[in-house]
Amino acid sequence: MQWIVVIPLKPLARAKSRLADTADDGLRPGLALAFAQDTVAAVLACAAVRDVAVVTDDAVAGRELAALGAGIVPDEPGGGLNAALAHAAAVVRASRPESPVAALNADLPALRPRELARVLDAAAQFPRAFLPDAAAIGTTLLAAAPGRELRPAFGTDSRARHRASGAAELRLDAVDSVRQDVDTGDDLRAALALGVGPCTAAMAARLLIPGQ
Repeated sequence: MQWIVVIPLKPLARAKSRLADTADDGLRPGLALAFAQDTVAAVLACAAVRDVAVVTDDAVAGRELAALGAGIVPDEPGGGLNAALAHAAAVVRASRPESPVAALNADLPALRPRELARVLDAAAQFPRAFLPDAAAIGTTLLAAAPGRELRPAFGTDSRARHRASGAAELRLDAVDSVRQDVDTGDDLRAALALGVGPCTAAMAARLLIPGQ
C-alpha cells in the first residue's frame, strides 16, 4: 500500500515560538525550516510513501520543500491547522482517491524512513489510526484508509481527541523517531540524541544547547 503523506507548515516567521529559550527570533524560522526539510526528506525516502504534499503559504518553505520533491498545497481555508489538513487531504484525493492519506507533523527532524514505514503498515489495518507523540499527549501521525475522511483533531490534547473520534491508537515499540516532535528545548535535545537529519544538525550547531 502506497501512502500520500500531508505535512502542514505554518509561516516560518510564526513557527516554534516555544523554542524561544533555546533559539532567538533570528534563528527560529531557519530551525523550523530545517525540521521540515529533514522531515520531508525522510518521508520521501520511505518505501511506503508515494507522494508528499506540504500545505503552507510560506513562499520560502514552499520553494525549498518543492526542491526536495514535495508537492505544495496553498493553505486556502486559512482556518488553522485542522482546516489546512482537511483541505490538503481533499486536494490530493481529488486526483488519487484510491490512495490512503496520512497527516504528519513537520517537526520530526530525527525521522527514520523504516520506522515511518512500520507505522504506516500498522495504520493500514484500520479505517483511521493515529500515533501519539513522545509526550503521550499529542499526535504526530493520523492516517485514513481510502474512502475514509481524515477528520484531523490536532492541537491541545490531540491524543485524547483522536481517540474519542474513533481513530485506533497505534501502540508500537521502536518507532521513537516518528514520535519525537520538537516544540521545546528539551524536545530538541531528545531529537538530537536520536540523531537528526543534516539540515537540523547544521542549524543546531549554531545553538548553545547544554548536553548536546
